[in-house]
Amino acid sequence: MEMIMRSYPNDWVSKSIMYAKGVGGGSTGVTHHLTEAVQGTYHYTIGPYSEPVLHIQPGDRVVVETQDAFEGKIKNETDVPSDILEMPWLNPQCGPIMIEGAEKGDVLAVHIEKMVPRGAQPRGTCCMIKEFGALTGTYYTATLNDPLPEKVRKVHVDEENVYWSDRVTLPYRPHIGTLSCSPQIDSINSLTPDNHGGNMDLPDMGPGTITYLPVRAPGGRLFIGDAHACQGDGEVCGVAVEYPTTTTITVDLIKKWPIEWPRLEADDFIMAIGSTRPLEDATRIAYRELVRWMVAEYNYELWDAYMMLSQCGKVRLGNFVDPKYTIGAAIPKKYL
Repeated sequence: MEMIMRSYPNDWVSKSIMYAKGVGGGSTGVTHHLTEAVQGTYHYTIGPYSEPVLHIQPGDRVVVETQDAFEGKIKNETDVPSDILEMPWLNPQCGPIMIEGAEKGDVLAVHIEKMVPRGAQPRGTCCMIKEFGALTGTYYTATLNDPLPEKVRKVHVDEENVYWSDRVTLPYRPHIGTLSCSPQIDSINSLTPDNHGGNMDLPDMGPGTITYLPVRAPGGRLFIGDAHACQGDGEVCGVAVEYPTTTTITVDLIKKWPIEWPRLEADDFIMAIGSTRPLEDATRIAYRELVRWMVAEYNYELWDAYMMLSQCGKVRLGNFVDPKYTIGAAIPKKYL
């Protein structure tokens, strides 16, 4: 998908939905630093009950130090993940970050500006975990087959490349795997995506894009973590190249924007995101939300939008390994 797999310029942001509708008015306010020391304890659930670590104003910038998905516990290729990790304590989250004035019915706009690798090399970790992944039996897809073998690969990562092996060098295409506001009442583990956001593992959610998240709890309660240096569609073995980052975001607030599911905007496309099982229902959610978005804000008639997406819609597979699967349905802006 040429539309998606490329670098994104940031100058388009002045024409974005965030810029047009945000309380911050496109300006950048105070810069906050959410370091490991400030965060203290990372969170493995996303909900309304954890103690906030930061309070910001709409339009403020936050520089966040994220951990890798294993909170740095896998250190060597000889490690056995099931001996070290305990499900579901994966995907440590920074936050919650409270945004002044955010209330139910609003939307947080999260502009990912930059993602820089941090920590000693090899910074990246990919592994196969017992009963986790798309091509093995799992708790939710129960079989009598033996689990696949557990393997660990430690990977050198810099700001240009992911050095997979002596044979293969992959481009550095970073994105945030888990980004979320809090649900209204539930506290949901950081492995599970839903209409609040969560562990969507969507490769488009990287530098130069804006994610829109529905607010359901006072302050929004923004969580962020699970950075990937690169990832293929589906995250098929269950794990991307997980790595710790310094990630810079600007967070704005859009008042009274009635969206039900997360949305994403880049310079040349918009995308609606759905997460559930089975995978086809996640696709239906994403396309339905995209149709409704086109009707509500781009002057499309319902059935015209529906039929046209059958000709030019784009689908991006986030993951089909988590407790719920994620699909993004997109349309190029030139058709809006």
